[in-house]
Amino acid sequence: MSETPKSTLQYRFDGPEDAPVLILGASLGTTWHMWDRQVPELSRRWRVLRFDLPGHGGAPAHPASAIGDLADRLIATLDQLGIDQFSYAGCAIGGAIGADLALRHPHRVASLALVSSSPRFGTADAWRQRGVVIRTNGLDPIARTAPERWFTAGFATAQPAIVEWSVQMVRTTDPGCYIAACEALAAFDIRSQLGHIGVPTLVLVGADDQVAPPADARVLVAGIPDARLALVPGTAHLAPVEQPSAVTDLLVRHFASSSHSTHTTGMTAIAAAAPKPVLAPPPAPVSAPVAPIAEIAPAGQPAQVPTGEPDHRSRGTKVRREVLGDAYVDAAEAVADEFSADFQDFVTRYAWGEVWARPALDRHARSVVTLTALTAGGHLDDLALHTRAALRNGLTPAEIREVLMHTAVYCGVPAANAAFAVAQRVIQEETRPEG
Repeated sequence: MSETPKSTLQYRFDGPEDAPVLILGASLGTTWHMWDRQVPELSRRWRVLRFDLPGHGGAPAHPASAIGDLADRLIATLDQLGIDQFSYAGCAIGGAIGADLALRHPHRVASLALVSSSPRFGTADAWRQRGVVIRTNGLDPIARTAPERWFTAGFATAQPAIVEWSVQMVRTTDPGCYIAACEALAAFDIRSQLGHIGVPTLVLVGADDQVAPPADARVLVAGIPDARLALVPGTAHLAPVEQPSAVTDLLVRHFASSSHSTHTTGMTAIAAAAPKPVLAPPPAPVSAPVAPIAEIAPAGQPAQVPTGEPDHRSRGTKVRREVLGDAYVDAAEAVADEFSADFQDFVTRYAWGEVWARPALDRHARSVVTLTALTAGGHLDDLALHTRAALRNGLTPAEIREVLMHTAVYCGVPAANAAFAVAQRVIQEETRPEG
């Protein structure tokens, strides 16, 4: 095991020191122990490196709120170890890290396995909502509902010890690091970049995965030029835990076959017209019933976005969605017509693309100012909207209460009384634990 400064990740090695390196990345809320059942077989052929996310498994709590930041910390760790090229398998957020590595460091990734992964995990609103719940209630509600997200009902009933192990993993995670990882997943979206992943890729998904469902896996396979799909029947999100033998067999076959192919270094793009290689499906694994690997045609390449002067509308749309949520912005855009379109454009460019994006105040402070101003003006509908935004921006219910107490002194008790009623309703709705 390692000693971990802020710029690197906690890791451990298994397997021969002179073997090729295979990295295993864990899912959010888990530790490197989720791969325990794979390591004995994998470490016979590879030098297996497992790492923990910040604040997971006792790793130092240095939050990282972007997938690229986590990938950079892994690269810094590998640089310290003198590891140049490696194969990589990652589950869920671990898969997102692997995809980022393949996009930004293509010369270092020899082959890739994306397990229970997606080019975009759910919606940004859902991940930020989870952060609100954790700030208010801690990780216990997330821990208690983890088994129903991670495992099929039959497995959870038959394996109570594993269910309890999974709950305890989440409970012992640092809340700030978990929230930061939620922010990283909220911002993660590589759908337009899949064609630039130029390494042999296995996309492995449980047939009953509700977190990163098979439809998401098919998007990955359709977009990555050299990708194959493995669908594991009767399995939910934590496939390496629920079907360890089947997952191990698929990984061994993929990485063993990929090691014999030539890897092109320095590749940053794949031509859209390039034909997809015809890959023979591997033999059926002997350890568990797994569907054959299927081929799906590649998707077209995304159009290039021209560069130029700062686009206040694009920046404003991004900030507006991050603060108010996709659902609200989608609804506002849906009802915009010829009469209101100019006003929506004005709000997006000026309020969100310029004022909210100014660096002198962070979003936490801007939410405090906004709540105060809306209370003073009696704008209760907007106050409800921005109470939700304040929770997303990191204010706790206690901090919102103090803001409204302060407004009672300077804006009047009747205004604050109305504001308290609105904020109380919103906070109850937004901080209700999942499940």
